[in-house]
Amino acid sequence: MKEIEEVLRYFPSNLYHLLSDTFRQNKKIEENLQEIRIRCNRPIILKLRQVDIVIEYEVSQTEIGQTLERLCNNSIYAYKNQICEGFLTVKGGHRVGITGTAVVENEKVINLKYVTSLNFRIAREVLNCSNQILNQIIDQKNNTIYTTLMVSPPGKGKTTILRDAIRRISDGIPEIDFKGKVCGVVDERGEIAAMYQGVPQNDVGMRTDVIENISKAKGMKMLIRSMAPEIIACDEIGSKEDVEAIRRSDSSWCQRDFYNAW
Repeated sequence: MKEIEEVLRYFPSNLYHLLSDTFRQNKKIEENLQEIRIRCNRPIILKLRQVDIVIEYEVSQTEIGQTLERLCNNSIYAYKNQICEGFLTVKGGHRVGITGTAVVENEKVINLKYVTSLNFRIAREVLNCSNQILNQIIDQKNNTIYTTLMVSPPGKGKTTILRDAIRRISDGIPEIDFKGKVCGVVDERGEIAAMYQGVPQNDVGMRTDVIENISKAKGMKMLIRSMAPEIIACDEIGSKEDVEAIRRSDSSWCQRDFYNAW
């Protein structure tokens, strides 16, 4: 599968072949895979939808370091800010969680050293997965959408549904005579559109403008000022600043806002 290959290429040779053989022997593991977790001096754990699979291979500190180097294109310093946030987003929208020894200065994490764990979360594009909820989002009478908040536990598909809903709203839905809307996406962590060298790797619709690697507060302001969006979408609302940004956007001339909360 494309998603798995996008992730496996970051692992050093031993881990790459071990994981590839595992997926080759059991296609259901590959199809249902949600996370690959590697920890220093611990076995590999594959998280599927209903079960964890433990691979009895002790991952070394060197292999974790090599994996991190590949994730950062051999320039960890260039990705320092993302690492300090505890994650990296790679091509395809896959997010890699990072833990280790934090270096703190003035109550702010300025570096992570002795990285000990990496968690690869597999991003999957599922077209039309939002169909069942569109009637709850769309105001057909006024040809717009309701202000919407999506809430569920982690790993239940919020971002996947959000992405597909953006695509359908942006392109328009002929079967219900819904005209496409100009959508602005603040992709703070790069998981919605999965931009790679400025090009969305996921289909977010033909009327969608994406700004990534920026806080939701700044991103919303920039979109409203420059791109005249009718819909604003973002992912993982988790701070007072995010809430305030939504309030400011909602009181602007923007027609409606569409959000996904973590």
